[in-house]
Amino acid sequence: MTATPADLAIRHVTALSHGAPLPAGLRVTLNFHPDRTTAGRTVLAALAEDGSYHSQFVTGTSNGGLTAHPGGDRWAWESRIFGGAYDQAPPAERPVYGALDFRHRPYGAAPRFGSAFFRLTAGALDRTTFCYPDSFLEPEHFGTAERMALIELAEADDQDALDDYVEAHVHGGVHLARDVEALVLDPCYLGTEVEEAAAALPCPVEYHPGLRLSTEVLRRHPDYRGPEFVELGIALARDGHLDPLVLGEAARSGEHDPQALKRVWHYLARFGGPRTT
Repeated sequence: MTATPADLAIRHVTALSHGAPLPAGLRVTLNFHPDRTTAGRTVLAALAEDGSYHSQFVTGTSNGGLTAHPGGDRWAWESRIFGGAYDQAPPAERPVYGALDFRHRPYGAAPRFGSAFFRLTAGALDRTTFCYPDSFLEPEHFGTAERMALIELAEADDQDALDDYVEAHVHGGVHLARDVEALVLDPCYLGTEVEEAAAALPCPVEYHPGLRLSTEVLRRHPDYRGPEFVELGIALARDGHLDPLVLGEAARSGEHDPQALKRVWHYLARFGGPRTT
């Protein structure tokens, strides 16, 4: 049988990896913003209709940089990491990105990419590759579920809390009915269209403790992403607080630079904490 691009990519990364197998019980999470829009629908509504989680090569959307096109940075990173396995592959065959939740965080392994996350099944680990640090930094350290030395690297590294994840690449597709243990949402979405869309998914729905950031705390960190993003956050806040629902509505309004809103989200993800009201 002819090897698929996914087979070739996994073989290539396996040859570059070393270390002991992953500890039992660890999972990959895929963080995303459920209420951002694509083609006139929220991301979560589109996922409910499609039944699969796609890479930005398919969706044209991202919570990072939009470089998923031939000759773009994401294309070049994947060509290097996967030994050219996907260079001629259709967009739908490319891997999707997440992170290894070895710290068992309530907000997923990489909350910088969104307030919600899919927690994948143990079975998905067999076709997942890993790198540290993030692929845009052109990493030299790789892993698989059977050869994993990246956790020790991440734990020893002095990275910001939003940057200390072990990146995961899930090959061979992510089908919600087959590969997802649960969708985990912020409780700010209870009673909203996001909750309604979540109910249409073929997987259980859970809620994490919630992320909420007061403008008082926001003002303490002007140097984290820049004072202009602190001021934007203050302008967007309701009753002196930010949460994912507030930022999602701001994004859908089209009145703000998406890159500016991304940096305000970084403040919320980095300094926010559980909802208490």
